Amino acid sequence: MSDNQLIKVEVKNDRQLVSARDLHRGLGLSTRFSKWVDQNFRDFEENEDFTSVTGVTVVNNGAKKPIKDYYITIDMAKQLCLLSHTEKGKQYRRYLIEIERKWNDPAEIVKRGYAILQNENTQLRIENQAMKPKALFADAVSTSNKTILVGDMAKILKQNGVNIGSIRLFQWLRQHGYLIRRDASDHNMPTQKSMERGLFKVKETVITHSDGHVTVSKTPKITGKGQVYFVNKFLESSNPDTEQFREEK
Repeated sequence: MSDNQLIKVEVKNDRQLVSARDLHRGLGLSTRFSKWVDQNFRDFEENEDFTSVTGVTVVNNGAKKPIKDYYITIDMAKQLCLLSHTEKGKQYRRYLIEIERKWNDPAEIVKRGYAILQNENTQLRIENQAMKPKALFADAVSTSNKTILVGDMAKILKQNGVNIGSIRLFQWLRQHGYLIRRDASDHNMPTQKSMERGLFKVKETVITHSDGHVTVSKTPKITGKGQVYFVNKFLESSNPDTEQFREEK
């Protein structure tokens, strides 16, 4: 870790992750690690926000001992920094925000996209190999500063070999917690999780009716970050949640 690097950031499956133990240590918390986990991890989703891993620590006699740790997302790490209510927490959160800003820079997104596609182990199922890098990221990156409708997202996925339309994409987004299912007034609106991750924005349109009364129409729109996120989600060969759409003819 370099002198100006507060915490080591790992990249796994195109996601930035940090060690929960490293964060706990860096924040200088007096609460023991296991208790801190019990108190703070309950509001997060395992295998989505954090993943259990086995780390290694060196004991007094020099032997290496396995120790439980967690890889946590940058979003989760930022929230844990806030929950610490310490100056260190503020410092680490600012650092993580800057790490995230660099990661989401459009130029970096393009660079990562091509790097992934050049790796034989992550080649995606598109027959025309020469057009694969463009097919995967061109549409998503070219609209990275614009929001689009869910139906337009379905078209981008369709162009990249994903057998899905607007109706089924809405169903999938509700089923996997990106859009609200039940409450009729908020049906198909982004969940809090989606909004916090910057995947969606809500467009509000004021409508004045012929009888003079006014209503507000709300439309969920996918951000540039969300477009790249869902392209990756649906074309990731190891993702069981989207496998059915890649396999269908």
